This record gives sequence, structure tokens and C-alpha cells, in this order.
Amino acid sequence: MAELDNWSSNASDAIVISVVSPTAEGAITTVSKFHPKFTYSIFGDEERIFGYQKLHINLRYNANDMRPHLGIQYKKKFQAVGETEPDDIKKILKEFLPEVAFQKASEFEAAIKAVPESWTPPGEKVASFPSTKDDSTMEMWKANLADPAVKQLVSRIQILVSFFIEGGTFLDVDEDDANRWTIYFLYCRKSDPKTSKQIYEFAGYCTLYSFYMLQLPTPPASPAQDGSGRTAAKDDLDLGDGNYDLSQLPCRSRISQFLITPQYQGQGNGSRLYGELYKQYLNHPQTIELTVEDPNEAFDDMRDVCDLTYLRTRPDFQKLRINSDIRLPKNGLVPKNILDPSLYDNIRRAAKIAPRQFARVVEMHLMSRLADSVRPGIDLEEEKQAVPKPTKAEKHEYNLWKLLVKSRLYRQHKDILGQLDATERIEKLEETVTNVEFEYVRLMALYENRSKHTAVGADLNGKRKADEPAEEEETTNKKPRVD
Repeated sequence: MAELDNWSSNASDAIVISVVSPTAEGAITTVSKFHPKFTYSIFGDEERIFGYQKLHINLRYNANDMRPHLGIQYKKKFQAVGETEPDDIKKILKEFLPEVAFQKASEFEAAIKAVPESWTPPGEKVASFPSTKDDSTMEMWKANLADPAVKQLVSRIQILVSFFIEGGTFLDVDEDDANRWTIYFLYCRKSDPKTSKQIYEFAGYCTLYSFYMLQLPTPPASPAQDGSGRTAAKDDLDLGDGNYDLSQLPCRSRISQFLITPQYQGQGNGSRLYGELYKQYLNHPQTIELTVEDPNEAFDDMRDVCDLTYLRTRPDFQKLRINSDIRLPKNGLVPKNILDPSLYDNIRRAAKIAPRQFARVVEMHLMSRLADSVRPGIDLEEEKQAVPKPTKAEKHEYNLWKLLVKSRLYRQHKDILGQLDATERIEKLEETVTNVEFEYVRLMALYENRSKHTAVGADLNGKRKADEPAEEEETTNKKPRVD
């Protein structure tokens, strides 16, 4: 067994992803290189490749059009013994890379040198912003998957989803409804210091899918009439010719994949891509809601901070207040007017944010507006000394805020919580609210840092943890301060 271990390689260590670019002199230079974060969806849960010693897999990408080339090197290859044989690396990777990746190195290098200087990303440039790293410019390009050039680019980069998005899945670029996929590419445009030529380097991308939403029609106030005042006959109604542009239907737009490549992470590019994308859909009349498919905690953090940043620019959002005139109920029923329900709903619809996400951001915002004496915070000794004693009114407002959070959590987990007896249900809700408070304290710290121009970046695909019902044991010794 130990002998076989000598032939096993860690897939993440063996694979090197290189971004390359041809120079003015005709050479190929490496712009950046990095290892994948995940390889289990390709090489199995153990993320091991069997049958080679000193294995090196170099996946090279042309910086602009992301044309790939796969190179495999090793010192020794295991000689098959019975059914024990080396992994067929090329065969495995053919499920994840287009055929062009398996051409000869000379063909790859000739092809990338032949890319014209006038090359630009596919689609339409919809936004640009200065890089926080240097004097280059980040550009955002919008395209549709029905475009052959977009299909080609997406097929080349999709393996990065497996490498960097936990649980990420591929798009079927040949599916019949490809036109319902919108792709946003993020590119860095910079000048070649030797030639002053404008060059593009791929920095990330985001995919969105449009789900058509059934909107119940509003019936006319009275039967249709013609100019004479008589009721129009059935034959007079214009039913159209059956040719209807489906892109004009109301839809829910869902972010599916969101990826910033490693060399562009930690520079605020994720936040800025999301922010620009959000602006696009605020101004898209067909989109009723902008949602996210199965985001991970890093993306959730970025999204929460971005959404709060935007909502705080809205005067109507600043008017949301806890109605302190409400008395805490004794019958277990939650008052529906802790917040102004009409104002709340109007803001959410105008902001096109899904109900659960909007509720969380509102809770976070209102928590930050609580008095210092009751507002949750990190329980530090120096903080304790500085916190004033809460008044009865301040305690009442804090309790109403907690009731608002508890009512959302109960609706979200009523199938689970409904199985518990009343005492245990109250305890679980109280523990979960404590976890949510700690999460909001952490997120408000991120928000404050962003307000001071600190970058916030992320990629995608995992699940939120803080809103889950609390476990029997605490998983952290840090707790929010609750007086």
C-alpha cells in the first residue's frame, strides 16, 4: 500500500493554471499563475491523481480570449498491474475542457499570437471603473449565451467553476433556451508598457438566468367598447399573430455563477462587479426580482454590504423605523405593524430584492440604529465600561427588534420549529437570534470598513449558516453583547 502511495499526487498541487500573453518580440510570457482551490468534482473526493511521480499539469490560458492549452509532464508513470492502472488525465479532463485545449503547444502559441490587436471581449461594454491595484481600467461586458462567440468563451472558462466554486455546476451552452442566459464578463484593460497597445486580461464573470414570472392580469373595469358606445364583438378583439418577444415578459433574474480569478481577488472587484450588475437590473423593466442561486458565506457578506450600501442611499429606506408605540404581545401573535408594512413592501419591490434578503438587510440596518445601551456588539471589557445603562424605552425598542427577527426566523423554519414544544421552540429561537446578532455585528464592521474604502471581494456557491436554528452546543466563544 505504501508503494502505491508513492504514485499518488495531490491534484490541487499538481495543477497549475497559468495566464499567458504573447510579447511584442514574439515570445510567450506568463502574466500570472495559481493553483485550483477545489478538484474533487474532477478527480474524486480525495482529490488525488494516481499513477505518476513528480506530476505537473499546466493549464495555460491566453489572457484575452481564454484559449486553453493542457500540458502534462511527469518523471515516471506507473505500469499497469491487473486492474490497477494510472488515471487517464486527458480522458478525465476532456469532460471539462473543449477540444482545442488538447492541441499541440506549437498550435496554441501560434493561435494566440494571431489574435488581432483590435480584439475586444464579446458583447457590449456596459460599465468601467478604475482598478484599485494600478492605473489599469476594469471593464464589464454584457453578452448573451446565444451568441456563438460567447458560447466559445464560456466553454473555455467553465472548468474554473469546478476549480474555484464549491458545488458549482456547468452551463449547457447548447441548450435550447440559451438566450435566457445573460453573461457579464469582467476584463482588465491596460496598456503594454513597450508598445502602448491596449490589451485585455480576463478577470472574472457572472451568469444570470431569467425565469419568467406569471403576472395575473388586471381585468378591465367594463367590457371593451368601440367608438359608438356599443360593446365590441368577440371578432373585433385583437389577439395578435402569436409572435411575441419572450424577452419582454416579467422575470426573476437569478445570479447562478459568480467568479473573480485569484489574481484579481482582494481588490474590491467582486463588490464592484456585483454593484454594477445590480444597477443594470434596477433599470431593467422586465426584472421583478434579482436573486442568487445557493450563495456561499463570502458572497453573502459581499452582497449584504452592497445591498445595505445601496439601500441607505434611498430616502424612503431611511424612513423605516421600529414603531415603539406597539406593546409586546402576550398572546404569541406578532403585530404586523412593527414596521410600516406599506412602506416596507414598496421599498422592497422598488429595490427588486428578494423577501428574505431584504428582511435581513432591514434587520441589520435597524439594529445599527438601536441605542448604544442595547445595540449588540462584541462583549469586550472596555466596551462594557463605556456602555450607558439602558432606559425602559430603549429596552422596549430592542425587544421589538428581536421580535421582528424571531418572526422571520420562525416563518423560515416553521416546519422544523413546529415540531418542538413551546419551551424548546422559544429557547431555539433565542439562541438563533443571538447568532444572527453576532453575524450582523460582523457585517456592520465590514460595512464600516467598506465605507472607508476597504475592499470587499468574494466568489460563490455555498450556504448561509447564521439563520439556521442553533445547535445544542455553541460553536464559538465570541458572543454579541446583550444587556
